Amino acid sequence: MTSPIVNQIGAVFISVSDIERSKIWYCSLLGLPLDGEVLFGHLYVVPMKGPGIVLDSKIFTSESVLNVPAFHLLTEDIDAAYDFVKASGAEILTDIEHDHWFNFKDPDGNVLMICRI
Repeated sequence: MTSPIVNQIGAVFISVSDIERSKIWYCSLLGLPLDGEVLFGHLYVVPMKGPGIVLDSKIFTSESVLNVPAFHLLTEDIDAAYDFVKASGAEILTDIEHDHWFNFKDPDGNVLMICRI
């Protein structure tokens, strides 16, 4: 039987407590302009290459916070990315592991990962 479901991720949802603060934080982290609008008072679609990230304040609860990375962001320079995230004030959870990746938290405590390409 052929599945009608495409084997492609459209977007990953991240629950956030304050949509405006999170929009600014994620856009700053990714070097994106702040010109996108918050939809319906609780959604912000981060303009990404590939699968999207949707920030959603309507689904936020302490149980919805990501305790492990659900995806990873990419970098060509893992050391520069680590220094950039650290300078942003984000809570760093790991050192750079195997010269390849590290974990940190967004302002709501969601665990994110950055990996070297």
